[in-house]
Amino acid sequence: MDIDARGPRFGAAVTTVVLAVTLITGSVWLLAWQTLAFALGAAGGVTRSPYGWVFRKAVRPRLGPPTEFEAPEPPRFAQAVGLAFAVMGLIGWTAGPQWLGSAATGCALGAAFLNAAFGYCLGCEMYLVVRRVTIRAK
Repeated sequence: MDIDARGPRFGAAVTTVVLAVTLITGSVWLLAWQTLAFALGAAGGVTRSPYGWVFRKAVRPRLGPPTEFEAPEPPRFAQAVGLAFAVMGLIGWTAGPQWLGSAATGCALGAAFLNAAFGYCLGCEMYLVVRRVTIRAK
């Protein structure tokens, strides 16, 4: 079942803020929260992530009906990519090197910002490339 395309973009906007504050403050706890949000989105899909829940319960009822839908698999894959970068960030900030934490968090922030501001989902595009490559390889 397709999902409202505004939901993942809302989640990306919240993620952008969380990761920007994480980089500014150096808060490992805030990055841990975002890692959990990515993990829930990767495991259950973006509608099951905390930001998807907020969108569904608080934001979507205040908007008009959706006009654009998308398949749930690409955003779910994007959550898994975000999870990988967040885990690398946690490792860098807790075990070192510090630059790894900053770089991985910055990469996740850049991807989230592109989705939030321009509707361009890097993880979704990666999903499509992986699908094309794996289908051709069979």
